[in-house]
Amino acid sequence: MGKFSGIDLHSNNSVVVVSDETDRVLYQRRLPNDPAQIRAALAPHRADLVGVVIEATFNWYWLVDELMSDGYRVHLANPAAIRQYDGLKYSGDFTDAAHLAQLLRLGLLPEGYIYPVEQRPLRDLARKRMQLVQCRTAQILAIENLFSRHTGGQMESERVKQLDEKQVTEFGFAPDVTLAMQANLTVMLTLQKEIRVIEKRLMEQVKLDPDYALLNSVPGIGPVLATTIMLETGTISRFTRVGNFSSYCRCVDSRRESNSRKKGEGNTKNGNKYLAWAFVEAANFAIRSCPQARRFYERKKHARNRIVAIKALAHKLARACYHMLREHKPFEIDRCFG
Repeated sequence: MGKFSGIDLHSNNSVVVVSDETDRVLYQRRLPNDPAQIRAALAPHRADLVGVVIEATFNWYWLVDELMSDGYRVHLANPAAIRQYDGLKYSGDFTDAAHLAQLLRLGLLPEGYIYPVEQRPLRDLARKRMQLVQCRTAQILAIENLFSRHTGGQMESERVKQLDEKQVTEFGFAPDVTLAMQANLTVMLTLQKEIRVIEKRLMEQVKLDPDYALLNSVPGIGPVLATTIMLETGTISRFTRVGNFSSYCRCVDSRRESNSRKKGEGNTKNGNKYLAWAFVEAANFAIRSCPQARRFYERKKHARNRIVAIKALAHKLARACYHMLREHKPFEIDRCFG
């Protein structure tokens, strides 16, 4: 008789449930996040376990890696795509874990991708770079706001990046204002230093990858975006159709229709936010450097609006990247824009 396990993972504990083919619960217990205790709980059922489902929370790496190294067939549940029956009067951690096991038994489990463990650190390093860039942008904006507030003038971000403490002092602001601006400047410069270190490491690791070279041939995609797209995509073969990839990149509408009328929206958070950002950025750069992309954008903008036009161009570039990575061919302008 086959058995199915669902694990509702939290920051400091895990709820482990094992059920049979009739959804009868054979084991359920809340355990600390200790690999040895979780393995011991599953061990008596190991021979009959069809699979173990773990919810894709922020801290799933350690548990998935431990169980996969032990030979368990592990499934990563996508929590954004799971909806329990709204009529339930009570729902808790144990029912959630049992529900994961039931979805696996029924073949209805919305699964997330388990990124290969050996490639995961580099992808996470690229995400760390993005996080630091966002922090740096916050410091730049703070300096611009302080300057505008006390002078009524504007300071471009490129000028902010060139500032030093002497120049800030020469603005002649009150001592406390100068101190505040120097604090922002110090943090910005520190972040910039760390960003450069990370970028150097990323380039060392990705520059020889054939996919990196292919992506760099796309209008609007440079080294940073090529690195992000390549690392976030992973193995392109996991997407059976171009539409699956476009949806994963959040480049398609999330909507429900009935009788040709919109009745609502699906889950707009399904997909990869980093790829969504990368292709929108690529679209913005492409309209500046590629005449064909600019004409496509202008047609869409005339028919609708700027945001829709940028998203349409991002979708176009995402589809092009999918075919390039599948066929191992560089970007073809005529094939993309006709």
